[in-house]
Amino acid sequence: MNKQQREGALRRREPISDTQLLLTITICIFIGMYVMAMLIWGGGFKKPQMLFDILNDNAYLVIISCGLTIVMITGSIDISVGGVTAFVAMVGVMILNGKLSLFNGIIETLSLPESWRIVFAMLMSLLIGLAFGAVQGFLIAHLEIQPFIITLAGMFFARGMITIVSVDPQKAPQDLMDILQTRISIPWLGSVNKKGVLIPARMEIGVVIAVVVVVIIFILLYKRRLGRCFYAVGGNRQSALMLGVNVRKTRFLAHLLCGILSGIAGFVFMMHTGAGNATNATAAEMNAIASSIIGGTLLTGGVGNVIGTFFGVLTLSTIKSIVTTSGLRDPWWQSITTGAMLCFFILLQSVVLMRKNRGKNKKRKEDGKKDEA
Repeated sequence: MNKQQREGALRRREPISDTQLLLTITICIFIGMYVMAMLIWGGGFKKPQMLFDILNDNAYLVIISCGLTIVMITGSIDISVGGVTAFVAMVGVMILNGKLSLFNGIIETLSLPESWRIVFAMLMSLLIGLAFGAVQGFLIAHLEIQPFIITLAGMFFARGMITIVSVDPQKAPQDLMDILQTRISIPWLGSVNKKGVLIPARMEIGVVIAVVVVVIIFILLYKRRLGRCFYAVGGNRQSALMLGVNVRKTRFLAHLLCGILSGIAGFVFMMHTGAGNATNATAAEMNAIASSIIGGTLLTGGVGNVIGTFFGVLTLSTIKSIVTTSGLRDPWWQSITTGAMLCFFILLQSVVLMRKNRGKNKKRKEDGKKDEA
C-alpha cells in the first residue's frame, strides 16, 4: 500500500465531526420536510418560485443568522441584531427620502443625486452596524460584562433610536425602490402557466447578497486562522489561551462581525420592504437564534456551521409556510410550531451527540484494554 492509499484509508476511518453530523441532519430534515410539503399540500410548493419567495422574504434573516452563528460558536450571544436591523432600515429609508429627522432638526440629503443616496444609505448601514458591534464587543470582550445584558441594552437602544429618527412610519420613494427591488430571472427554473408559457423563477438582489455573505463566512470559519480561533475560544477558553489565541481579541472580532452583518441585513431588509417602522424585524433575533440552533450551532459554543444555519433559516421558513398553507393563519400558530421545532432540534442534537460520545468513550475503553493486554 503506497502513501496515498494509506492516507485515504485513514481519512475513511476518521469519524464524522459533531459539526458535520448536525449539518447532515439539518439538510436531510429540510429536504424531507419540503418533499413532504410538495406531496401533501402540492400547489405552490411544486413551483420553484415558492423556494425563491422564501429566500426573498428571509434574505435579511440569513445574514443576521450568520452573525449569530459566529458569536454562538465563540460561546457568546447577541440579541440586539433585530433592533439594529430595524434601525438601519429606518435610517436607510430616511436617506432615500432625502432627509433625516434627528432631534427636531433636518439634515438635508436632497442635494445628492438619487444613485448617490443609495450609496450613502449603504455606507450608513455599515457604519451603524460597525458602531454597535464595536461598542458591544469592547464591553463584552475587554470589560467582561455578560453578553446577554450588553446586547439586551443594545436592542433597547436601537429600537429607541428608530423613534428618534422618525416617529411616523416612512416609505422609500418608488423610483428608487424599483432599482433596489430589481429581480433576477432564472430562465432554466420556472413553471408553466395554463396558457403553456414558461414563467421563470425570480429572485431579489438581497438573496445574492445573502448567498455571498454565507460563502464569505464559510471561508472565514474553515479556511482562515480567525475562524479556527472562534471554534477554539468556544470550545474551551482556557485551552485556547494556552495555545496562544488572543481570547479577548477573538471575542471582540466575533461581535464586531455580527454588528457589521446586522447593518448589511438592515439594508437588505429595506431593499425588500421599502419601509421604515418601529415594528420592523420584530423577533428577528429570536428567529436568528432558532435558525442557528436548528442548523446545528450549539449554545455552549465550539460547534456550528454557517451552511447549516442557511438550511436552518429555510427549515424554519418552510414550517411557517406549511402552517399558513394548512389554513392556520393566526400568528400564534407559527409561534407554536417554531417553538416545537426548536425543542425538537435541541432534543435531537442532545440525543445524537450523547450517543456519539458514548460510542467514543466505549471505543477508548476497548483501546485501553487492548493496550493493557
